[in-house]
Amino acid sequence: MQVAEKKRFPKNERLTLRKDIEQLFEKGQAFVAYPLRVVYMSGTVRNDAVPGISILAGAPKKRIRQAVSRNRVKRLIREAYRLNKGELFDAYRQSGKFLHIAFMYVSNEICTYTDMEKAVRKALDIIRKKEVCSDAC
Repeated sequence: MQVAEKKRFPKNERLTLRKDIEQLFEKGQAFVAYPLRVVYMSGTVRNDAVPGISILAGAPKKRIRQAVSRNRVKRLIREAYRLNKGELFDAYRQSGKFLHIAFMYVSNEICTYTDMEKAVRKALDIIRKKEVCSDAC
């Protein structure tokens, strides 16, 4: 995959189906990479799905009252994911599996982009170690 293609975040990488989101929160595994709570679930691709990774970014109204601030937090999460998805994305696309990830913001204050990028990187590393290494190692 070319570098320019890796750095995109197309619509098919967004987790939007209510059924998939409910299943993710019911059956997924969770951990905290502060300021994010990460819930993820992987499995084999169904006949109508595309292999790869789909993500959901959320910021609760209970913690961040202003919509502008919530939108900024979600934008920071998506941007940090877009720039750091690389190896994990390639591994899932080639394996024929899917991975759903929900990044939920848990802090009361808005953090900087560098803090968000560190948290997303840490979360992706944890998922890579748990999922990819469990299959290959």
